[in-house]
This record gives sequence, C-alpha cells and structure tokens, in this order.
Amino acid sequence: MLQKESFMEVADNSGAQLLQIIHLVGSTRKRYAYTGDMVKCAVKKAIPGGQVKKGDVVTCVIVRTRKEYRRPDGSYIRFGDNAGVIIKSVEDYNTMVGTRIFGPVARELRAKDFTKLVSLAPEVL
Repeated sequence: MLQKESFMEVADNSGAQLLQIIHLVGSTRKRYAYTGDMVKCAVKKAIPGGQVKKGDVVTCVIVRTRKEYRRPDGSYIRFGDNAGVIIKSVEDYNTMVGTRIFGPVARELRAKDFTKLVSLAPEVL
C-alpha cells in the first residue's frame, strides 16, 4: 500500500537505487498502489554509470510492499520492504530497463500479465 510521495527501493540492475512515487497510473482519484500496480516515479538516488540518472522520471511496477494483503485462499503475505522494477513505458509494460531482478516477487504479478518479470525473479512467493 503505497501512495504519492512514498519512497521505495529498486529491485533491478537499472542503476537507480531509490525512487519516490509521483503519480499512480490508472486513475485520477486512485489513492493507494498495491503489488502489481504501475506508478510514475522520480529517481532520488542512482549509481554512477547506470542506465537511469538521478532526477529521471520513470515508470515502474511494484513487486513488494510492507503492508500485508490477503490472498483469496485466506493467507496473508507481507515483505520487509517496498520495492519496484523499472519498465520502459506503460504501453510496453513487459519490457524492463534492467536485465536482472533482485529479491522475491509476489505471485500476483503473474495474474496481472507481468510474465517476463516473474520469469527473471529468483523467487516467487
């Protein structure tokens, strides 16, 4: 459960390290973004020589959230951090900027058609 001005880490090797959410893609009245939602972010911290620079505005998919959420089978899942993966654009949502993904991702991404992202992840919870 993330909202505007929330900070999150980057779970890929695009060069960014810290992102701040500036817009929730999909609606003007939407307040919270959950796992699998797309958001527009500003890069607040980046490594030198990376593909994205500090100050860039990027589109990313949320892959982990600290706030637990309930699955249809009654179980809950919660991660230790808020993290996202940078993608090329909203229209081309299955093409990522980075080539690797770090850390686990949620199973719900497969249902939201992020199949390439799920296949590159080291662990799907």
